[in-house]
Amino acid sequence: MSKSVVATQQAPQAIGPYSQAIRLGNLLFTAGQIPLDPATGKLVEGDIEQQTERVMQNLAAILEAAGSSLDRVVKTTCFLSNLDDFQRFNQVYGRHFTSNPPARSTVEVSRLPAGARVEVEVVAECS
Repeated sequence: MSKSVVATQQAPQAIGPYSQAIRLGNLLFTAGQIPLDPATGKLVEGDIEQQTERVMQNLAAILEAAGSSLDRVVKTTCFLSNLDDFQRFNQVYGRHFTSNPPARSTVEVSRLPAGARVEVEVVAECS
């Protein structure tokens, strides 16, 4: 199986020595996405709902660049800086996974890059 880097201008550029995503065979592994605006590279200000929406848009753009979509996600790992935000995060997250939602882990962490409130990474199937 060959490994290839997936990158798109429609999602925030990597801010360190990592790739937006790596494709291995028919699987795609994304880097964790925080709510950075791809046009400015700046953190989206706002509540957990606004930040979660931006994260999901970033993930969708990376998945699309790899020939996949949110419908083909098999596993997500979600990081919240405050687990008290879980219900509100879950409402936005759930709008993006309406049927056959992926397996998921959600954990509270003490800090996220750039002061983000949420970070999500996914594993998805590709064509």
